[in-house]
Amino acid sequence: MITLKEVPVKELLLKGNASCPGCGSTLALRWVLKILGEETILVIPAGCGGVYEGMFPASAFNVPAVDSAFGAQAAVAAGLDAALRIRNKRVLVVGWSGDGGTADIGIQALSAAAERGDDVLYFCYDNEAYMNTGVQRSGLTPFGAWTTTTPEGKREFKKNMPLIMAAHNIPYIATASVGFPLDLMTKVKKAAKISGLRYIHILTPCPPGWRTADNMTVELGRLAVKSGMWPLYDIEHGKLRMSKIGVKIPVKDYLKLQGRFAALAEDDVQKLQEWTDEQMNYLKKLEKLTMYSNT
Repeated sequence: MITLKEVPVKELLLKGNASCPGCGSTLALRWVLKILGEETILVIPAGCGGVYEGMFPASAFNVPAVDSAFGAQAAVAAGLDAALRIRNKRVLVVGWSGDGGTADIGIQALSAAAERGDDVLYFCYDNEAYMNTGVQRSGLTPFGAWTTTTPEGKREFKKNMPLIMAAHNIPYIATASVGFPLDLMTKVKKAAKISGLRYIHILTPCPPGWRTADNMTVELGRLAVKSGMWPLYDIEHGKLRMSKIGVKIPVKDYLKLQGRFAALAEDDVQKLQEWTDEQMNYLKKLEKLTMYSNT
């Protein structure tokens, strides 16, 4: 695990950017760039990342960035990596996309990049809705959450995007949360040293979309993990390892702090608790199975 003393001081996400107060996505990107360093190119589709990047010719990023069409970011990143290889330049190509751009609109290009084994480090910053366009539900919006397109609460459970990527047999997959920055940075450092398509999925609470206070972002990132609604693990060459997070709390203790779950009925809270327990038990079984696997 990376220690605080090992975290670089230099900031590659600049002050004065156009993110909302308490934005979890910019927190995550700040820490990611500290680990990846200046030899990095960001590929960013339409979404929150494209907003806080700023308007040309200014940029909030102290690294090169390429804006892509919504959903094409994995293909653009793969093309950039191929071009850099032809020129014998070793620069890390990074995809930085939200949940809608990853799990819905961009899943085809991402799946293709994974199947080809393109040398790209891809991040999904998951704020659990299409926040940039007005808080519409995505395939990664949780069951029961209010959005402008699910005013009575979403009735479907979110896609398990990390395990979808694991089914592609890529070399590295990880989940992370802004509530545990050193865990995030440790996984980023590991992923940066591996070749091929790597995928890191980060929970990034969004105060406007989640209807929470600006200063609750990191705490919500912690509680999501402690409740089990956001399990932390990584899968390296097919072997799954759960991250240790300490005391577990009931799901309701996480939900009650968010306005998007304010109208949730008690039986729906119980459904979420049961779903969370099932997901955690499944991951623990996978951990045991893959621990002794030679594949």
